[in-house]
Amino acid sequence: MNEAPKTIEFRFERTIPAPAGEVFDAWLNPKVPGTTWHEADKLLLNPQVDGFFYWLIRGNAHYGRFTEVQRPARLQYTWMSRSTLGEESTVTVTFSQRGEATLMALVHSGIPDCDLGRGHEQGWNYFLGKFTEQLGDAAHKKK
Repeated sequence: MNEAPKTIEFRFERTIPAPAGEVFDAWLNPKVPGTTWHEADKLLLNPQVDGFFYWLIRGNAHYGRFTEVQRPARLQYTWMSRSTLGEESTVTVTFSQRGEATLMALVHSGIPDCDLGRGHEQGWNYFLGKFTEQLGDAAHKKK
């Protein structure tokens, strides 16, 4: 009897000085630096329930489909790539208004517990850092 592979989950939080709707929209906009979609070598993106995405970056294809799109509060999509060993994992992103800022939380679950799977922690930190910096700079310039 084969045991199911052990999986891990990563959680990230960032506070972004912008309204939740603005942060939600920016996260889905491939023109905004810091989103995963922005650095694509090739991108197909249809962010609606059952909409598909295909994201190619540095020869590594990622794909999945949106399972929840609740603007401005929540997104959920499946995520598969060579780094998930072809297994389906789940990305859930929530946007909670905190005064004039938004608490953005990203949870990536069902990732295989292996070197490739653990690489998602560094990847998400990279993108979330750039995204937070980009939106922080944009909010600062508005003032």
